[in-house]
Amino acid sequence: MVAASLDPSLSPAGRSARQPRPAALRLWLLSVAALVFLMVVVGGITRLTESGLSITEWKPVSGTLPPLSQADWEQAFALYKATPEYQQINQGMSLAAFKFIFFWEWVHRLLGRLIGLAFALPFAWFAWRRAIPAGYGWRLTALLLLGGLQGAIGWWMVVSGLTERTDVSHFRLAVHLMNALFILGGLVWTARDLGALARDPAARPARLGGVDALLLLILAVQIMFGAWTAGLNAGLAASDWPLMNGRLLPEVQGSLWVAIANDPFVIHWVHRWWAWVAVAALVILSRRARRAGDRRASIAIHSAFGLQILLGIATVETGVNIVLAVLHQAVGALVVASAAWGAHAAGSAGRRA
Repeated sequence: MVAASLDPSLSPAGRSARQPRPAALRLWLLSVAALVFLMVVVGGITRLTESGLSITEWKPVSGTLPPLSQADWEQAFALYKATPEYQQINQGMSLAAFKFIFFWEWVHRLLGRLIGLAFALPFAWFAWRRAIPAGYGWRLTALLLLGGLQGAIGWWMVVSGLTERTDVSHFRLAVHLMNALFILGGLVWTARDLGALARDPAARPARLGGVDALLLLILAVQIMFGAWTAGLNAGLAASDWPLMNGRLLPEVQGSLWVAIANDPFVIHWVHRWWAWVAVAALVILSRRARRAGDRRASIAIHSAFGLQILLGIATVETGVNIVLAVLHQAVGALVVASAAWGAHAAGSAGRRA
């Protein structure tokens, strides 16, 4: 009794403070995943409103606050006026119009900072309380580092459009989007591992098998072409479906590989038709999840990609209506989350076997 009173770790309160809390960690990670999903949506709005180059400086701390005085606004606007985007596209833009695009980029960056705090602070608290189960510390650290890397990638992307281009590099945009979705998938996967551990202390983490990795890679290719389509405004290359400007096949000028990576019409065409390869992969993944006993994951995958197809067609036929285009990106994130869920279900079955 005396020893318990002197050593907090031996008291009931000390023991509870030092016990792993997988259920609490799961809820925390799902909350962060919801914020990442919101970040992807706001990123889509930022892209579609051509707001990404409105803030020409990267100030991780002082940039948290927007301009607070008329002089501050004039200074921020003057910096934007020095960019090729303003000089070649937005010449004569009013300060009010600049404030609109500034708002969306500022919200996008502010949300990134909020996600960083929403991950780092609870992570530190859980680590201090020794509430992280064995084997999960390194994985959570990796997710934290990926989040920090995402901020650096975002600035690397913005820099590509500040001097010689009137827009950001579509290659860098793809890296930015795909890293965000990789983080989202990692959060969902880890949360599901922790949920299984909360139900059964003997549960082991799911493993990503070769078949499931291949299916997810097929989906990743589709996401990459979607990012390229957004970065080059390739959605405007045609507004009819399934043909493109009345043609079934695109006309390729020069090297096929150069066209696939740079020609808006060809990229749009690949994005349309690779989508059906991705659908086939997702159907296979959903069946694997269902055979593993997770019917809900199968339903989530089918619902997500079915809605995504409809939104993609509607976005094209409306000339990239901004509401539909944002929804298309949002549901794309749900496709990734549901695919991670399905692959985890299949991987969990493999571990049980």
